[in-house]
Amino acid sequence: MRIVQAAAAVVVRGDGRLLLVRRGREPQRGRWSVPGGKLEPGETPAQAAVREVLEETGVRVRAGRELGTVRIPGGAGLVYEVHDIAATYLGGTLRPGDDADAVRWVAPEELAGLETTEGLTAHLTRFGVLPA
Repeated sequence: MRIVQAAAAVVVRGDGRLLLVRRGREPQRGRWSVPGGKLEPGETPAQAAVREVLEETGVRVRAGRELGTVRIPGGAGLVYEVHDIAATYLGGTLRPGDDADAVRWVAPEELAGLETTEGLTAHLTRFGVLPA
């Protein structure tokens, strides 16, 4: 099994809305998730989370603490170890970019009506982002 280090940003705006992207590539293409991707050489999870948010959404954020890690199967013996980083919204204009098909701010109560990546709601609840 090959483990690929990755990071994702959990961005919650002041009004409680969460920044989500609709994945344009596998794994789980077409599903909504937090923005993220693979770490580049020499990059920390926090740096990767900030970069990925800008690339995928056009939004600038500041990285905070690591909320936890999630292992996501990537097929063919590949596993992504994703470090979820809390991030503060700084500004920018939402626009899908890189490997995101769409991007939007979502109220917590809207999550149930979206096709999200497997385990997203459970992980966000476990990390204390969503109410239990």
